[in-house]
Amino acid sequence: MNAFPMSGAEFTALLLLSTATSFTPGPNTTLSTALAANLGLKRALRFVVAVPVGWGLLFTLCTFGLGALVVSLPALRVGIQFTGIAYLLWLASKLARSAALTQANAAQLDVSFLQGVALQFLNIKAWMLALTVVAGWLAGRDDMLARFAVTLPLMLAFGFFSNLLYAAIGSLLRQWLTGPVVAGLPTARRLRWFNRGMAVVLVATAAWMATL
Repeated sequence: MNAFPMSGAEFTALLLLSTATSFTPGPNTTLSTALAANLGLKRALRFVVAVPVGWGLLFTLCTFGLGALVVSLPALRVGIQFTGIAYLLWLASKLARSAALTQANAAQLDVSFLQGVALQFLNIKAWMLALTVVAGWLAGRDDMLARFAVTLPLMLAFGFFSNLLYAAIGSLLRQWLTGPVVAGLPTARRLRWFNRGMAVVLVATAAWMATL
Protein backbone atom coordinates (compact mmCIF):
# COMPACT_ATOMS: atom_id res chain seq x y z
CA MET A 1 0.00 0.00 0.00
CA ASN A 2 1.40 3.38 -1.02
CA ALA A 3 1.06 5.88 1.85
CA PHE A 4 2.12 8.83 -0.30
CA PRO A 5 -1.06 10.73 -1.28
CA MET A 6 0.02 11.68 -4.82
CA SER A 7 0.99 9.71 -7.87
CA GLY A 8 4.43 10.20 -9.37
CA ALA A 9 2.97 12.20 -12.24
CA GLU A 10 1.04 14.50 -9.89
CA PHE A 11 4.07 15.14 -7.71
CA THR A 12 6.31 15.80 -10.71
CA ALA A 13 3.78 18.30 -12.07
CA LEU A 14 3.69 20.02 -8.68
CA LEU A 15 7.49 20.25 -8.64
CA LEU A 16 7.54 21.77 -12.13
CA LEU A 17 4.86 24.30 -11.21
CA SER A 18 6.69 25.21 -8.00
CA THR A 19 9.97 25.73 -9.85
CA ALA A 20 8.42 27.81 -12.64
CA THR A 21 6.44 30.07 -10.31
CA SER A 22 9.02 30.44 -7.53
CA PHE A 23 12.18 31.15 -9.52
CA THR A 24 10.78 33.41 -12.24
CA PRO A 25 11.03 37.15 -11.49
CA GLY A 26 8.17 38.73 -9.60
CA PRO A 27 7.59 41.29 -6.83
CA ASN A 28 9.05 39.04 -4.13
CA THR A 29 12.25 38.12 -5.95
CA THR A 30 12.75 41.71 -7.13
CA LEU A 31 12.42 43.03 -3.57
CA SER A 32 14.71 40.30 -2.22
CA THR A 33 17.39 41.38 -4.71
CA ALA A 34 16.94 45.10 -4.07
CA LEU A 35 16.87 44.78 -0.28
CA ALA A 36 20.03 42.65 -0.20
CA ALA A 37 21.84 45.00 -2.60
CA ASN A 38 20.95 48.08 -0.53
CA LEU A 39 20.90 46.74 3.02
CA GLY A 40 22.92 43.54 2.94
CA LEU A 41 21.93 39.88 3.04
CA LYS A 42 21.31 39.81 6.80
CA ARG A 43 18.72 42.61 6.64
CA ALA A 44 17.09 41.06 3.56
CA LEU A 45 16.60 37.72 5.32
CA ARG A 46 13.58 39.09 7.22
CA PHE A 47 11.79 39.55 3.92
CA VAL A 48 13.10 36.26 2.52
CA VAL A 49 11.54 34.43 5.49
CA ALA A 50 8.36 36.54 5.41
CA VAL A 51 7.56 35.48 1.84
CA PRO A 52 6.97 31.75 2.55
CA VAL A 53 5.33 32.52 5.90
CA GLY A 54 2.85 34.90 4.26
CA TRP A 55 2.22 32.62 1.31
CA GLY A 56 1.80 29.63 3.62
CA LEU A 57 -0.92 31.49 5.52
CA LEU A 58 -2.57 32.47 2.25
CA PHE A 59 -2.41 28.92 0.92
CA THR A 60 -3.83 27.51 4.15
CA LEU A 61 -6.75 29.94 4.08
CA CYS A 62 -7.41 29.17 0.39
CA THR A 63 -7.37 25.44 1.14
CA PHE A 64 -10.05 25.84 3.77
CA GLY A 65 -12.39 28.19 1.92
CA LEU A 66 -11.02 31.71 1.49
CA GLY A 67 -10.05 31.07 -2.13
CA ALA A 68 -13.63 30.20 -3.01
CA LEU A 69 -14.80 33.47 -1.44
CA VAL A 70 -12.32 35.52 -3.49
CA VAL A 71 -13.34 33.74 -6.70
CA SER A 72 -17.05 34.30 -5.98
CA LEU A 73 -16.65 38.02 -5.27
CA PRO A 74 -15.07 39.79 -8.27
CA ALA A 75 -15.03 43.12 -6.42
CA LEU A 76 -12.89 41.59 -3.66
CA ARG A 77 -10.46 40.16 -6.21
CA VAL A 78 -10.16 43.50 -7.96
CA GLY A 79 -9.65 45.26 -4.63
CA ILE A 80 -6.80 42.90 -3.71
CA GLN A 81 -5.30 43.24 -7.18
CA PHE A 82 -5.22 47.02 -7.30
CA THR A 83 -4.19 47.46 -3.66
CA GLY A 84 -1.21 45.25 -4.48
CA ILE A 85 -0.47 47.27 -7.61
CA ALA A 86 -0.58 50.52 -5.63
CA TYR A 87 1.78 49.07 -3.01
CA LEU A 88 4.27 47.92 -5.66
CA LEU A 89 4.23 51.36 -7.29
CA TRP A 90 4.85 52.95 -3.89
CA LEU A 91 7.82 50.65 -3.31
CA ALA A 92 9.09 51.43 -6.82
CA SER A 93 8.98 55.15 -6.06
CA LYS A 94 11.01 54.59 -2.89
CA LEU A 95 13.60 52.59 -4.81
CA ALA A 96 13.82 55.14 -7.61
CA ARG A 97 14.67 57.90 -5.10
CA SER A 98 17.37 55.89 -3.30
CA ALA A 99 20.94 56.64 -4.20
CA ALA A 100 23.07 56.22 -1.05
CA LEU A 101 23.83 53.33 1.29
CA THR A 102 23.29 55.43 4.40
CA GLN A 103 21.39 54.66 7.59
CA ALA A 104 18.62 57.05 6.59
CA ASN A 105 18.38 55.43 3.19
CA ALA A 106 18.25 51.99 4.82
CA ALA A 107 15.32 53.08 6.93
CA GLN A 108 13.57 54.41 3.84
CA LEU A 109 13.95 51.17 1.89
CA ASP A 110 13.50 48.63 4.66
CA VAL A 111 10.53 46.25 4.51
CA SER A 112 9.54 44.75 7.86
CA PHE A 113 8.72 41.08 8.42
CA LEU A 114 5.01 41.87 8.84
CA GLN A 115 5.00 43.99 5.68
CA GLY A 116 6.57 41.08 3.81
CA VAL A 117 3.87 38.73 5.12
CA ALA A 118 1.10 41.19 4.25
CA LEU A 119 2.50 41.70 0.74
CA GLN A 120 1.65 38.10 -0.11
CA PHE A 121 -2.04 38.87 0.41
CA LEU A 122 -1.73 41.80 -2.02
CA ASN A 123 0.21 39.83 -4.63
CA ILE A 124 -2.20 38.52 -7.26
CA LYS A 125 0.52 36.13 -8.48
CA ALA A 126 0.57 34.55 -5.00
CA TRP A 127 -3.23 34.23 -5.03
CA MET A 128 -3.20 32.63 -8.49
CA LEU A 129 -0.57 30.11 -7.42
CA ALA A 130 -2.44 29.22 -4.22
CA LEU A 131 -5.76 28.84 -6.06
CA THR A 132 -4.12 26.79 -8.84
CA VAL A 133 -2.54 24.36 -6.37
CA VAL A 134 -5.74 24.02 -4.34
CA ALA A 135 -7.84 23.40 -7.48
CA GLY A 136 -5.38 21.00 -9.12
CA TRP A 137 -4.05 19.00 -6.19
CA LEU A 138 -6.34 19.37 -3.15
CA ALA A 139 -9.95 20.35 -3.79
CA GLY A 140 -12.51 17.54 -3.74
CA ARG A 141 -10.00 14.86 -2.74
CA ASP A 142 -10.80 12.40 0.03
CA ASP A 143 -7.18 12.64 1.19
CA MET A 144 -7.07 16.45 1.03
CA LEU A 145 -5.41 16.85 4.44
CA ALA A 146 -2.67 14.36 3.55
CA ARG A 147 -2.07 16.20 0.28
CA PHE A 148 -2.02 19.52 2.13
CA ALA A 149 0.59 18.12 4.54
CA VAL A 150 2.83 17.27 1.57
CA THR A 151 2.18 20.38 -0.51
CA LEU A 152 2.56 23.08 2.13
CA PRO A 153 6.17 22.36 3.24
CA LEU A 154 7.20 21.77 -0.37
CA MET A 155 5.87 25.14 -1.51
CA LEU A 156 7.34 26.90 1.54
CA ALA A 157 10.76 25.47 0.74
CA PHE A 158 10.55 26.66 -2.86
CA GLY A 159 9.44 30.11 -1.72
CA PHE A 160 12.27 30.41 0.77
CA PHE A 161 15.11 29.15 -1.41
CA SER A 162 14.06 31.08 -4.52
CA ASN A 163 14.04 34.36 -2.61
CA LEU A 164 17.26 33.43 -0.82
CA LEU A 165 18.90 32.88 -4.21
CA TYR A 166 17.80 36.29 -5.46
CA ALA A 167 18.90 37.90 -2.19
CA ALA A 168 22.31 36.24 -2.52
CA ILE A 169 22.59 37.70 -6.03
CA GLY A 170 21.69 41.11 -4.61
CA SER A 171 24.31 40.69 -1.90
CA LEU A 172 26.96 39.95 -4.53
CA LEU A 173 25.85 43.01 -6.50
CA ARG A 174 26.21 45.06 -3.32
CA GLN A 175 29.96 44.44 -3.39
CA TRP A 176 30.12 45.93 -6.88
CA LEU A 177 27.76 48.78 -5.99
CA THR A 178 29.87 49.81 -3.00
CA GLY A 179 33.25 49.31 -4.67
CA PRO A 180 35.58 51.94 -6.15
CA VAL A 181 34.93 53.78 -9.39
CA VAL A 182 34.32 51.27 -12.19
CA ALA A 183 34.22 52.32 -15.85
CA GLY A 184 33.86 55.92 -14.78
CA LEU A 185 30.79 55.21 -12.62
CA PRO A 186 31.10 56.24 -8.95
CA THR A 187 29.27 54.33 -6.22
CA ALA A 188 26.33 56.74 -5.95
CA ARG A 189 25.64 56.66 -9.67
CA ARG A 190 25.86 52.86 -9.87
CA LEU A 191 23.45 52.48 -6.96
CA ARG A 192 21.09 55.10 -8.39
CA TRP A 193 20.85 53.30 -11.73
CA PHE A 194 20.56 49.89 -10.07
CA ASN A 195 17.68 51.03 -7.88
CA ARG A 196 15.98 52.71 -10.81
CA GLY A 197 16.31 49.45 -12.73
CA MET A 198 14.71 47.53 -9.86
CA ALA A 199 11.97 50.19 -9.71
CA VAL A 200 11.28 49.66 -13.43
CA VAL A 201 10.96 45.91 -12.82
CA LEU A 202 8.43 46.55 -10.03
CA VAL A 203 6.47 48.93 -12.26
CA ALA A 204 6.49 46.33 -15.06
CA THR A 205 5.30 43.70 -12.57
CA ALA A 206 2.51 46.02 -11.45
CA ALA A 207 1.50 46.56 -15.08
CA TRP A 208 1.44 42.80 -15.66
CA MET A 209 -0.69 42.31 -12.54
CA ALA A 210 -3.18 44.85 -13.90
CA THR A 211 -3.81 42.59 -16.92
CA LEU A 212 -4.66 39.47 -14.90
